[in-house]
Amino acid sequence: MTTPAVRLQHISKSFGKVKANQDISLDIHKGRILALLGENGAGKSTLMSILAGQLQPDSGTIAIDGENMELSSTDKAISTGIGMVYQHFQLVDAMTVMENVFLGKAGSFLLDKKAMEEEVISLSRQYGMQMSPAKYIADLSMGEKQQVEILKLLHRRSNILIFDEPTAVLTPEEAKALFATMRSMADQGKAIVFISHKLEEVMTIADDIAVLRRGAVVDSMPKKSVSSTAELAERMVGREVLLKVDRIPMEPRQMVLKVENLSHQHLQDASLIVRQGEILGIVGVAGNGQKPLVEVVCGLQQPQQGEVQLLGKDWQDFFASRKWKNGLSYIPEDRQGLATCRGLTLLDNFLLTTRDGFSSGPWLQRQDARQKAEKLLHEFDIRPPDLDAFAWQLSGGNLQKMVLSREFYRQPHLIVAEQPTQGLDIAAMEDIWKLLLKAREEAGILLVTGDLTEALAVCDRLAVMYGGRIVDTFARSNQEKVDQIGQMMAGIS
Repeated sequence: MTTPAVRLQHISKSFGKVKANQDISLDIHKGRILALLGENGAGKSTLMSILAGQLQPDSGTIAIDGENMELSSTDKAISTGIGMVYQHFQLVDAMTVMENVFLGKAGSFLLDKKAMEEEVISLSRQYGMQMSPAKYIADLSMGEKQQVEILKLLHRRSNILIFDEPTAVLTPEEAKALFATMRSMADQGKAIVFISHKLEEVMTIADDIAVLRRGAVVDSMPKKSVSSTAELAERMVGREVLLKVDRIPMEPRQMVLKVENLSHQHLQDASLIVRQGEILGIVGVAGNGQKPLVEVVCGLQQPQQGEVQLLGKDWQDFFASRKWKNGLSYIPEDRQGLATCRGLTLLDNFLLTTRDGFSSGPWLQRQDARQKAEKLLHEFDIRPPDLDAFAWQLSGGNLQKMVLSREFYRQPHLIVAEQPTQGLDIAAMEDIWKLLLKAREEAGILLVTGDLTEALAVCDRLAVMYGGRIVDTFARSNQEKVDQIGQMMAGIS
């Protein structure tokens, strides 16, 4: 057998009491795509961060092309030919797309700006993206930021490529284009690791599969030996997972959100209504107006033109006297930068939006808050179940579950959820769908999602956005309209 591109032997890594990786041995081969699977907190991202030089193992060795290497920094890993697109973006918001792609490039101080712009445009077109090199990262949607991360990796021309949930914010068409790129790179002899919770994607693109559970490799096999996604889910979770929910129709009641003729930044004359007892799903390619719509509805930006009513109050009155409970709960797409504070403990992150419920005059009743939060940690299976752990110590999926537990605890009547299951494993995704359906008994839900499977599973009505407009709104039961969603998302009437 040929020497593997990467051989990991007996890798272990702990963060305090948390054992993220435990005695892991794994081979990654040239010309093949390895899918790395596991539940949230299983240790996938930690293991790949070690390979990418971002973290150092407590013990174990790493061999590249048969030679033991000490990947003491990301620069060392990059020089060795290893590139990684991280689950949480490694971008500088104040810089342009072009500057981020070329950031850290060694060589002359006199860079040719025109040549740099042309390379970004060329790479974008070559891999089916539409990215302006002059745009600032701060102005991009999450999906567009993901594309910049991929452009950085393609620009470096690494031989060992690690993709951590690369399709989480991509449309099915964009994911297909990415898979074609990955297959082309593998055919050229590159070694690829693909971390994903989307089992259909794994069955489509992987050559080999390795399954992690609680920090250890519990299964490793060629993809051809796996018969179905159901079998793969059971190997990953240790029990049968159907990924099906019973969406019992409910009679919509009072209106909790009304948006009428809203124009704001990239929004154009948008109108929608959400009633208690229903989930309205906003679907569309990232960057088509979803972000400004959510920011206005959630009070982050004031509407420029049009009318917005929340729970019977106009926008100004609602946000002048908003309540911590039975009001609006916002589950942001950006779980690290907006939903949580990385440097705070889980208890303090829980109190970010619930502290008024634990206040008595000037005093904060932290012990009472701790008891409530500990119960939520176990109900939502958040790992590690330690309120004194810092947010940065959690995997992306576990951090998302922490945010969801906090916001559902507030018993809202209006929920705005952006990509709520992004980065969650298949079992957690099923749990969140059930929670959303249960929450709609008391709330109206505006769900922004790039996952059509999710939208069709839980939504009562769907609204398709393109070019800042709501192209159409229709019932989930309208199969003729459902069949046209892909065309609507592409702007084809």
